[in-house]
Amino acid sequence: MIDLRSDTVTKPTAGMRAAMAAAEVGDDQYGDDPTVNHLQVRVAALLGKEVAIFVPSGTMANQIALKMLTQPGDDVLVGDEAHIVWHEAGASAANAGVQFTVIGQGGRFTAADVRAKAKARGHVVQPGTTLVCVESTHNRGGGFVFDPDEAIKIGAVARELGLGTYLDGARLFNAAVASGRSLAALAAPFDVVGVALSKGLGCPIGSLVAGPAVLMPRGIAARRRYGGAMRQSGILAAAGLYALDHHVDRLADDHANARAIAAAVAQTPALITMADVQTNIVIFHLPAGLPDAATIVARAHAAGVHVQAFGPRTVRATTHLDVSAAECAEAGRVLAAAISS
Repeated sequence: MIDLRSDTVTKPTAGMRAAMAAAEVGDDQYGDDPTVNHLQVRVAALLGKEVAIFVPSGTMANQIALKMLTQPGDDVLVGDEAHIVWHEAGASAANAGVQFTVIGQGGRFTAADVRAKAKARGHVVQPGTTLVCVESTHNRGGGFVFDPDEAIKIGAVARELGLGTYLDGARLFNAAVASGRSLAALAAPFDVVGVALSKGLGCPIGSLVAGPAVLMPRGIAARRRYGGAMRQSGILAAAGLYALDHHVDRLADDHANARAIAAAVAQTPALITMADVQTNIVIFHLPAGLPDAATIVARAHAAGVHVQAFGPRTVRATTHLDVSAAECAEAGRVLAAAISS
């Protein structure tokens, strides 16, 4: 089976397993795990932030960031179909007690949108806006890289208005490779940044939240409350250190494989925006007259390709280090046949 459901389905490589087995560990709750400490310092430096903390998942990273930057009842500006709204089981309402205002279209928005939609704090009726959240790459947007220059403008407007800024950079490593900009440059406009190790980098678990030292005690407290405090987690952190050394540059291969799949789908009546296929995610829509997403997923599965229904008439395929160029070419052929037959 060619499994393209997500880049989270990867298995640790032999080298990664060896690094995990050899990891020096301690009790991270006492700050005694040297491998976790090394990973946190290294990722903070890569992102140009003062401090980073290791957490189990990207969803937890997002939820911790909300607790660091907001208070219950606050309004948060987000792009359309943001992961923090769509794919976290209502955690933002249950945990942080915030509400969202969607701005822009398709996950993209501008500094002008922020200025127009931010609500003043202290209003007798309206909830005050305290945070702007950007997602890059954008999952439901087909993996596009949020415009780095616009992000700089958004950061400037947010500071002018007294708003915090958060970058949901679960796939920020993909964004850096695709854009040719450093992680630090992409993270610079934002107060707090979350990055995942368990997606494109192929780790079995783990994300990090990075930001200013003054905010991190709130993040550490939230991690504890959410059950994300770990003990001898250097075994997991070692996978992240290995991935930073071996799995970043190769993300360009995943991007090329995604474009190959997208090019095959684009030859069918399915709707796909090739310009959005900038990284490792391919999303296409099935207009009326074509089979629905469940049918396409079933047809593809029967032919040896596993993809995901992302809506009644929307399908997602995601490339990763466990699928080759040849397998992705075959997947494109299978999907095209499933759509057109």
